[in-house]
Amino acid sequence: MDHARPLPSYLVTRYHGWKATTYADNQMWYRKLATEGQHPRAMVISCCDSRVHVTSIFGADQGEFFLHRNIANLVPPYLPNGQKRGTSAALEYAVRILKVAHVIVMGHSNCGGVQGCLDMCRGDAPELDEPESFIGRWLDILRRGYERVADEPDRDRQMRALEQQAVIVSLENLMTFPFVADGVAAGTLSLHGLWKDIGEGQLEYFNSADQAFRPV
Repeated sequence: MDHARPLPSYLVTRYHGWKATTYADNQMWYRKLATEGQHPRAMVISCCDSRVHVTSIFGADQGEFFLHRNIANLVPPYLPNGQKRGTSAALEYAVRILKVAHVIVMGHSNCGGVQGCLDMCRGDAPELDEPESFIGRWLDILRRGYERVADEPDRDRQMRALEQQAVIVSLENLMTFPFVADGVAAGTLSLHGLWKDIGEGQLEYFNSADQAFRPV
């Protein structure tokens, strides 16, 4: 394998800075995490977008969140058909092995994945409709969310509504997993939907009582 290369120098410099400061000041904590294992209280499913920094938003310490990131923070439905399903595997590990108390789905503004779904469903991105498009086939999860907002005439409002549908559809799909539904029914697991405005720093939560997003 001759295509792998050393890290870029700026990352090497940052690593050495972290090792000499943050790690040096907290060695015992890191060693405790290594020897005692992880015991996160929550799983967070968020977007791959580099602007979404969940641990920073909540001031979370290392070991506090079990994080899973994918395109448009989507959760697929329960499909135990033997195919490789990274998000489903991460969810199973978090709920059944780590026994997290909360599963949080966090969407965000200006989401490129959601924009791709919007374009694909409108017929403006035929490349995403190709069978070999990994992105397109993943975004198929959100098609029913698009159907719910397809009649919205304002494009900006439609985009925001579909970003929030990515959270709602994922919450719906979470409940198709038997081990999630069992945990919710037993009161040992709770589900939460969030949407973050990147530019304004505003965080909203999905209120299932009135099926709307409200400020946190």
